[in-house]
Amino acid sequence: MAYTTIDKPDQYFNTLIYTGNGTSGRSVTGVGFQPDWVWIKNRSDADPYKLFDVIRGVGKSIKSNSLDAQATNEANGYVSAFGTDGFTLTAGSSSIQDVNLNNENYVAWNWKAGTAVSGTTSGSGTGKAYSGSVNTEAGFSIIQYSGNGSAGHTIPHHLGAVAKMIILKRLDASANWSTYHVGMGNGKSLPLNEDEAPTTSTTFWNDTTPTSSVFTVGSISNTNNNNSNIISYCFAEKKGYSKFGSYTGNGSSDGPFVWTGFKPAWVLVKVTSTSDSWQLIDNKRDPENSGAEQLLQPDLNVAEATDSVRFDMLSNGLKMRTSNVSVNSSGASYIYMAFAENPFVTSGGVPATAR
Repeated sequence: MAYTTIDKPDQYFNTLIYTGNGTSGRSVTGVGFQPDWVWIKNRSDADPYKLFDVIRGVGKSIKSNSLDAQATNEANGYVSAFGTDGFTLTAGSSSIQDVNLNNENYVAWNWKAGTAVSGTTSGSGTGKAYSGSVNTEAGFSIIQYSGNGSAGHTIPHHLGAVAKMIILKRLDASANWSTYHVGMGNGKSLPLNEDEAPTTSTTFWNDTTPTSSVFTVGSISNTNNNNSNIISYCFAEKKGYSKFGSYTGNGSSDGPFVWTGFKPAWVLVKVTSTSDSWQLIDNKRDPENSGAEQLLQPDLNVAEATDSVRFDMLSNGLKMRTSNVSVNSSGASYIYMAFAENPFVTSGGVPATAR
C-alpha cells in the first residue's frame, strides 16, 4: 500500500504571500487551485484576520481574532470573487487596508474543498437544512448548518473519515469561536479568538466524539443556537498530508520532536494546560528549514512578530527550539494542526528532504 495518496499537497492547501497595491478589484493569483476557504492577514499592521469561504459566499467575512458576527462587504476590504487560481480583493466603504493596502505585506492561507453537499441534520430536536463543500481526498469540508437548540443535534461532515478537528463560528451574533480537537477530547472546547485554556463542558460537543459521518453539538448557543446559521470547518487526518495531534513540552531549547509524517508547510499550535495565544507558522513566510520565527497569532489583532526560534520544520515533523510557554513549557500540554509541503515518502517511494 502506498505511503500516501497525496503526492502534491499544494494542490489542496497553499500559502500565498503578496504585497498590497491599493487597487480595488485586484485579482490575486498563484494559489494553484480555486480556493474554497481563504484566511487573510495583513502582516504589516494590527489588522484583523479575515476568513472567507464559498459556502457563506463572496463578501461575507468573519474574523478569527474576534467574536463579532459575520459582516457583509466589510468597510476595510473583502474577497469579492473566488477564481480558478486565486481571489479578487475589493475595497469597502472606508478602505482596503485589511486585504490590499498599498505596500503592506499580506499572507493568504487557502484550502480546496470543491464538491457540493446538502441535506438535513438529525439527532435530537428538529432537523435543519445544511449545505457545504467537501474534499474527501484531502479530508476537508465546509459545512453551514442551522442550530436547533437541542443537545444531541448531529451534523453531517461528509469527510468519509473521523473528524479530528472542527472549528466553527455562529454567524448572526457576537459569540466565541468553538474548536474541537482530538487531542482534547469531546468534553472540551477552545475559542479560536481567545488565548484561554479550554473550557470543560458537555454543552459544546454533547460529550460525543465525532464519527466518520457526523459531529454532535450540545445545547450551548455558540454551537447550536436555535435557527442561527453556523459555519464549520472540518478536518480528517490524511497520511502524508495532514496531522492533528498533541504533545507534552519539556521546557528546553532541545524540545520534543513531533512526528507528522511529512515536511510541514503550515502549523497551528495551542497550549491547552494554561492560557496563551495560538501560534501559527508557515513555509512561505519562513522558507528556511530551521528557525521558523515569523509568528502570527490568530487570536490577536497585532502585526507579524519576529520572535526567538521556535520550530525546526523537518522532513518528517517538528522540533521545538524554545522553552517559551506558547509551544514548550515543561510538562505543559499542547495541540497542533499541520499540513504538508511534501509527504515523508511519496506514493512512488521517493523520500522528502528538509528545506
